[in-house]
Amino acid sequence: MTSSQPPLLQVSGLRKSFADNQVLKDMTLDIDKGEAVTIIGTSGCGKSLFFKCLQDLVTPDAGTIQINGQNLHDLSTQERTEYSQRCSVLFQYGGLFDSLKVWENICFLQTNLDDIPNDQAREIAVEKLAIVGLAPDVCDLYPSDLSGGMQKRVGFARAIANDPEILFLDEPTAGLDPIMSNEICRFISESVSAIGATTISISSDLNTVERISDRVAMIHDGRFVWDGPSDQLYASGNEYVHQFVNKLADGPIAIGV
Repeated sequence: MTSSQPPLLQVSGLRKSFADNQVLKDMTLDIDKGEAVTIIGTSGCGKSLFFKCLQDLVTPDAGTIQINGQNLHDLSTQERTEYSQRCSVLFQYGGLFDSLKVWENICFLQTNLDDIPNDQAREIAVEKLAIVGLAPDVCDLYPSDLSGGMQKRVGFARAIANDPEILFLDEPTAGLDPIMSNEICRFISESVSAIGATTISISSDLNTVERISDRVAMIHDGRFVWDGPSDQLYASGNEYVHQFVNKLADGPIAIGV
């Protein structure tokens, strides 16, 4: 059954070049509200740049990004600020502020933009830490006191602190051991479902891709070459996807020397 609701995000004909290097060539993708979509592709294919365009960090040369039917680049300054406040990001390497305690990191935006009192911020931090399996006493630690896995969990707690409408996940399990990767995937699936967020991820870990995604879209040479359900990743019938997921040297994707 086709949804009567328009896509939350509609990307059409997106292009971006740097000097003579055309990185994004013709990117078109629709994402419905509540979907979990992961972007895959080889290094240098354009997925990180596409990700930044969706976050309004990079302005494309051509094409449109529509949010609920409104062109992102036609929004007023206030509307674009509101859009950014409805989004959140889990950074690949945590992105925590070394000089701030954990609770201050988690509620950085709330205390600086919304000006909420510290005791309320700590309550929010404790609530979000519980979601990622960390105790309240972690609140008063600094990032340097935490293991890599704990830092990733704190980063995710910060990403969901504002109950975002759109959650961007940049390599959410990068650098983690298999056990912690599975835990992060579980936190993502459970918490995203609870807050009803739309998630847009990039990931190189196929186990993570399968666990956190409804849909997968593959980029090659600045264009989407496949878009389908995550459970069809290994049976896509697409030569690019087949080569990528099976880690094959032979195929349409040229292997750099």
